[in-house]
Amino acid sequence: MLALGRLPYTNWLGTLSQQDKTQIENCLQQLDLITLRDKQCHELSDGQLQRVLIARAMVQDTPIILLDEPTTHLDLYHKVQILKLLQKLAKEHQKTILFTTHEIDLAIQLCDKILILDGDTNPFGQPCELIKKGDFDRLFPSDMIRFDSDTGSFKVKK
Repeated sequence: MLALGRLPYTNWLGTLSQQDKTQIENCLQQLDLITLRDKQCHELSDGQLQRVLIARAMVQDTPIILLDEPTTHLDLYHKVQILKLLQKLAKEHQKTILFTTHEIDLAIQLCDKILILDGDTNPFGQPCELIKKGDFDRLFPSDMIRFDSDTGSFKVKK
């Protein structure tokens, strides 16, 4: 799976160079995937597969990584694990990581900047700025969910 990320760098036969193999090995180690090296994709848990797919993106060695819902189907612990991994990779490798998510509470805590797709003004900025401007307050109908700016989290109205 990781070798597929090196495809743009290979010759027309798809032959991996020593540099490609080194890049793959480095990503296996950095993302703690050595024990999964010989497993088939269908043998992996959802969390393991997400880490493998992130590693495949890292192996491509691009300055920007785009991910669509990287925490889907994961429990809270593994969602946080994936998001903290992305945060670490962005900082250590100077990557811009852009991802979509419905995990707004986690994004507020872990992301440097957020673009809220509200269908109107689509505010963008640091989470603390968006909280101060009240952008999260308008995200959901207030009869069911309210945003608590003191805690930076959503509360269900009982």
